[in-house]
Amino acid sequence: MAVNELNYKTINEKLHAQHAKLVAVSKLQSVADISAMYQMGQRDFGENYVQELLEKQQILPGDIRWHFIGHLQKNKVKYIAPFVHLIHGVDSLELLREINKQAGKCNKLMDCLLQIHIAQEETKFGMDEVELDVALNTIYNNAAEFSNVNVTGLMGMASFSDDANSVRREMKYMKQLFEKHKHINSSNIHFSILSMGMSGDYRMAIEEGSNMVRIGSLLFGTRTSK
Repeated sequence: MAVNELNYKTINEKLHAQHAKLVAVSKLQSVADISAMYQMGQRDFGENYVQELLEKQQILPGDIRWHFIGHLQKNKVKYIAPFVHLIHGVDSLELLREINKQAGKCNKLMDCLLQIHIAQEETKFGMDEVELDVALNTIYNNAAEFSNVNVTGLMGMASFSDDANSVRREMKYMKQLFEKHKHINSSNIHFSILSMGMSGDYRMAIEEGSNMVRIGSLLFGTRTSK
C-alpha cells in the first residue's frame, strides 16, 4: 500500500506547529514504502520486532533514526544497541541494566524512555508510579552503574477505547508524572521527551502535552499481519 503523502504533510504541519516529533511506525511495512517516506523527508521510524529492524537497517539509508517501540527482551538488546537511536519501552531496571551493558560494549550513550502503564488493558507493559519513583531514585543514586544510558523521558500508551474522557484522563496522569520528575538533572537523567499518542489519539495526546507521537496506519494504511 502506498504512503499517504497528504496525511504525512498534514500531520507534520500540525506537529511542527506544536513542537512535537513524528515517529513513523514502520513495523510490517515494506522497504519501498519506508523509502518513499524517507524521500519525503522523514528520518525517524519506529519498529517493534528486532529481526525485522535488523533486516531493514542493513538495507535502508544510514541516516535514519531508528526507534525501538516494541516490548524489548533483554537477550535481544545486543543486536540493536550498535545503531538504534532511542529505545521507547524500558519497563524495568533489569532491562535498563542490560541496555547499559550493551551500550557500554558499543562505547555509546543510549537514549531511553521509561514506559509507564497508564492503560486499562493489563496486556500493556510499563511501570506504575511507585516503580517509576524507585527506578529514577536508583538511577540517580547509582550513576556509575548506569553510565551508558540517558533517560530522556517517559512513554505510555493510553487505553484502546472509544471513551475519550477516559483516554484523556490517562494522558493527563502521564503528563503529571512527567512534570513531577522533569526537574531531575543528573548525568544520566535529562527529561525532554513525553511520548504518547498514536494514529487514533495523537491529536488529544498533543493537547495533553505529548511532544513525540508514534503514527503508522494514517501514513502507511492498514498493516498486514506478521
